[in-house]
Amino acid sequence: MPTKAQPGTGEQDGPDRTAPTIQTVQRAALILGSFTVGKPHMSLNEITARLGASKATAHRYTKALRAANLLRYDERTSLYSLGPQVLTLATAARAGLPIVAAAEPYMEELVRRIDETIVLSVWDGESATVVRSVDNTDHMVRISVRVGSRLNLTASAQGRVFLAFLPPEQVPTLPRAVRKSAELTEELEAIRQYGLSVNSPTVNGVRTVAAPIFEGDKISGTLAIVGTTATVSDDVESTMAQALLETARALSQRLGTSEGAPNGG
Repeated sequence: MPTKAQPGTGEQDGPDRTAPTIQTVQRAALILGSFTVGKPHMSLNEITARLGASKATAHRYTKALRAANLLRYDERTSLYSLGPQVLTLATAARAGLPIVAAAEPYMEELVRRIDETIVLSVWDGESATVVRSVDNTDHMVRISVRVGSRLNLTASAQGRVFLAFLPPEQVPTLPRAVRKSAELTEELEAIRQYGLSVNSPTVNGVRTVAAPIFEGDKISGTLAIVGTTATVSDDVESTMAQALLETARALSQRLGTSEGAPNGG
């Protein structure tokens, strides 16, 4: 004979009581996850369609998310976008990545060796995003790179390193970009050969040299030197570039790169 649950024992507190809470969290996550770089704004009708619920329900959720600063509403356009609290959460999430803690001593040692700003970036699903920057100290010109900066996929040295080593299915826009630029095709081949990418924008006089970081046989980040065209050479065989490559390889080994994995060179 089935045993009757006793009052106050909590035996029936499981699925029946937690299901509504779980659904609330899932719906809130679905709304927030619907915003992307390509789709940074959404209307209430679009959010309603994503939820598969009534407009009244969607409005209730957007109101709660706005109160938590997770959503922003523009009365002029009647469109929603992610709120400022998301930036705080994103920064905290990136700071907690294992690669950030592992890379810290390698970055500081490289700054001591070459006295240029060193930047660590990871792939956020759409582009390279800066998660740590250690500035140079002794130059007249001190270059700082803002943590959280999203780097151009085809124009930045870090972005090109990811393009060279990421699985094709993770970068669906790559075939089109390659077809449009013979220079990009040649650059990606060179990155795979030398394990380094050099970018020298003529507009601001900044030069970046980037190298891949691997975990196992997959790229997990990029390490880059950021300096001026006067202090950083564009030669991948330069002492500075080779110091970067050496550091990136050592960090990859620390993170567990498997023998035979692509590691540049």
